[in-house]
Amino acid sequence: MDHVVLTVNDPEKVAAFYQKTVGLEGHGRDGETMRLGAGGTSLLELRQDRHARLRSSREAGLFHTAFLLPSRSALACWLDHVIEQKLPVVGASNHDVSEAVYLSDPEGNGVEIYADRPASTWIWQDGTVRMSTAALDIPALLGQARGARWDGAPHGTRVGHVHLQVGTIEAAEDFYARKFGLDITCRYPGGTFYAADGYHHHIATNIWNSRGAGQHRFPSTGLAEIALSDFRPPAAGLTSVPGSNPSTNEVTVADPWGTPIRLHTPEAL
Repeated sequence: MDHVVLTVNDPEKVAAFYQKTVGLEGHGRDGETMRLGAGGTSLLELRQDRHARLRSSREAGLFHTAFLLPSRSALACWLDHVIEQKLPVVGASNHDVSEAVYLSDPEGNGVEIYADRPASTWIWQDGTVRMSTAALDIPALLGQARGARWDGAPHGTRVGHVHLQVGTIEAAEDFYARKFGLDITCRYPGGTFYAADGYHHHIATNIWNSRGAGQHRFPSTGLAEIALSDFRPPAAGLTSVPGSNPSTNEVTVADPWGTPIRLHTPEAL
């Protein structure tokens, strides 16, 4: 995962959330585009469109952007900061492979802040990894802060995965696994998780709010693009979007619901 692009009505308000609550740093503004990141790496791009309609939570599109912190102690420091500042969260879970806290930004985009458990503790069987949803042991996690203070998202913070709302799981699996070439690593009722290189998931898709959703209608607020780097999907079955140049090292494709995915590949496609 490289970075995520959101279309927003009020970039200043949304950027303030990601800076204060998530701890991202401003990476400058270019016209109507603001960039934020951590450790010198841009992770989030906000594109202003004050006339874009507000996306419905029932539509295909973003479920959440998940920011991966480099350690459990960093997650503990962040959570201590959230509690101290009385910042609102919408959930907290132990997923076996990770510990996660969930929020929403001012325009309703889902956000996950998480830290992975050591990969050596992940339980794999027949190519899939065990991921459950249990209550997060908050006192045990906070104990990992060891008195350290949160000073913004640390070096090594990155977009760990992107979770999407889709219309049908069958079409999602056909695209992300069979056409895009990711491995299916886990299935939940109504959700499927996909990854490359043995990770628990880089992409997830669910129909929990969006069953039967059709093509997303742009322009709207919400997810505008997912950017991936150093990734070469299978060529079969993927069609570049108009204006994309597959003869270069960068090409943009779209999933069945119109979500653009920009790929920077090691070599020209």
